[in-house]
Amino acid sequence: MSRSAALAALIVASLAVVSAAPQTQPPSFTGVTRTVAVYATVTNAAGRLETDLSRDDFRVDDDGKRQELTLFSNDVQPITVVMLLDRSGSMKPNFDLEERAAEAFVGAMGPADKARIGSFASRIQVDPDEFTSDHGALLKILRNELQEDGPTPLWNAVDIGIDKLLLEQGRRVVLVFTDGVDMPQNFSNHNKSLKDVMKRAEEQNVMVYAIGLAGQNGAPAGSLRGVPDPFGRSGGGSFGGRGGSSGGGSLQMEKPDEGLPKIAAATGGGYFELTSARELPTTFARVANELHHQYALGFTPEKLDGKMHDLTVRLSKPDLMARARKRYLASKPPQS
Repeated sequence: MSRSAALAALIVASLAVVSAAPQTQPPSFTGVTRTVAVYATVTNAAGRLETDLSRDDFRVDDDGKRQELTLFSNDVQPITVVMLLDRSGSMKPNFDLEERAAEAFVGAMGPADKARIGSFASRIQVDPDEFTSDHGALLKILRNELQEDGPTPLWNAVDIGIDKLLLEQGRRVVLVFTDGVDMPQNFSNHNKSLKDVMKRAEEQNVMVYAIGLAGQNGAPAGSLRGVPDPFGRSGGGSFGGRGGSSGGGSLQMEKPDEGLPKIAAATGGGYFELTSARELPTTFARVANELHHQYALGFTPEKLDGKMHDLTVRLSKPDLMARARKRYLASKPPQS
């Protein structure tokens, strides 16, 4: 057995427990009286998941005022996810690891989970046309349909991922992976910013999980990735997450886009920053495991005023930490 095949077998084996876990129907957050959905991930001081808490362990505040929990569940809840994969030039040496990582996530999907696979470079491509639970169809896309290398339209891609989720019910997730900063090829005013997509994600209750890969940038100091040097010097780098390194210059460790942890924190997702692409398969598997072990909380808002409200999730045990979305939109009821 080759080393690659052995690694793939190990990942599949390690995910068997997650894949086999029974899934319940998603809790109902709709009805005559609106319920605000809050999904929370709880970890201890060592970063391990805590999955056996009760309703009484949680407190949810709406604009600082404690709310009565009208819904609580710690069962495995189905997810609907758009997975967005960076296909920038700097990722090309790691395309194989990226694909295997995404395959690990697909392998961890439960029977009620649904997904679509997106890739972003010269364009933003999302397949198939509808969300599916068919692992075979998703794996076929990963092995045959991902695009070649190009630029990094990061926030444009997240915005499209949100678009695809708008008509879906239940827990909606964008899982985005990139090794660089937002650098779309089209510099017109049509590009989306972090502020744009964060606002949409908060208003539409879309959770964003982000995985960033840090690495070395060999471009000379002061040059921009993907932007030709105005003085004709080499080393400006091709379009991509970190660009090329053909022009010499000192190697510098470059962090992924600083907006990734911000949007993850705001929407109640998670952010994982890696320094080696070899960590990708286990990290994608970790995201799947977290999503399958979140608590579903709900409360009935006192007023629907069309404004954003601050949310705070507190725990009775001080050694535990909860991650959940920070705000929600109290949408006014439709006019009759």
